[in-house]
Amino acid sequence: MMRRTLSILVCSFLLSLATNAFAQVVNPATAQQKPEAPQEQSGKLHTWEMPPITVEGKAPLFEEDLIGDYGQPRWTAHRRFGETRVYVIPKGMVEFEYWLRPTFQKDGEPTKWRSLYEMEFGLPGRFQLDLYAVANKSGDDGDFVVDTQQVEVRWALADWGKIWGNPTLYGEWKQESGPDTGELKLLLGGHIVSGWHWGSNFVWEQNTGDAKERSLEWTTGWSYSARDAKVGVGLETQLALVSELENGVRGDSSKEMLIGPSIQFRFIPQMHLDIAPLFGVSKNAPRSKWFIVFGWEL
Repeated sequence: MMRRTLSILVCSFLLSLATNAFAQVVNPATAQQKPEAPQEQSGKLHTWEMPPITVEGKAPLFEEDLIGDYGQPRWTAHRRFGETRVYVIPKGMVEFEYWLRPTFQKDGEPTKWRSLYEMEFGLPGRFQLDLYAVANKSGDDGDFVVDTQQVEVRWALADWGKIWGNPTLYGEWKQESGPDTGELKLLLGGHIVSGWHWGSNFVWEQNTGDAKERSLEWTTGWSYSARDAKVGVGLETQLALVSELENGVRGDSSKEMLIGPSIQFRFIPQMHLDIAPLFGVSKNAPRSKWFIVFGWEL
């Protein structure tokens, strides 16, 4: 009896092993795949698609949602002012911009025309890289000639809102047909109350020619969201003190002051159109300087 019971147990054990072994040997052609866990959306998100990172409450306006790795408002992802820059674009963002920038002179001098073709790249670590090809011409006749290349790098000191004014350092080098030019800026910007945004830049610019022309500038911009993420209106100013080196001595500065309105249209999320005509209000300033910028996020 004991031997029979033991035989039954052994047979049951062997049968269990055989069953498990057979179950594990599966024909790959008929194997069933395990259901995959839901995955996050692949590919990069454009700035208008990025979900807000605010977890408590919601920003009053869509363009004031905080987005991206740096927790910045959505409106800072694109150029808002013609002359004044604010912060950096989000990491991974790529944008193309075309500029038309005519400067209308006084006393019958020919108009200076400038076209800029710019690619912007949002880099990790709160860096931004911009590459430009620039075409110029003087007067209304003739063709534009691409004679300038520019490289611009920005670095924000901290994530958005960690330091007042969100300070950002800016360096640019222009390789021109004449003397090259270096430029350094301190970018500041933020919002006053919901719907109202501001920016301010302090600029040092100097070329490498014999005269070593130097320009010290202060630019400002204010904007109001007339229609959330669609239309913004504002005011911009530019003050420049321009001087040259003569016989080893820097001469007196020529003051150029311009002021004018600005407007931005965003007909579709990936596109912006900025128009900012600034008018000279000082003796040495040009009659007007126009900033017309078309941007497209890639």
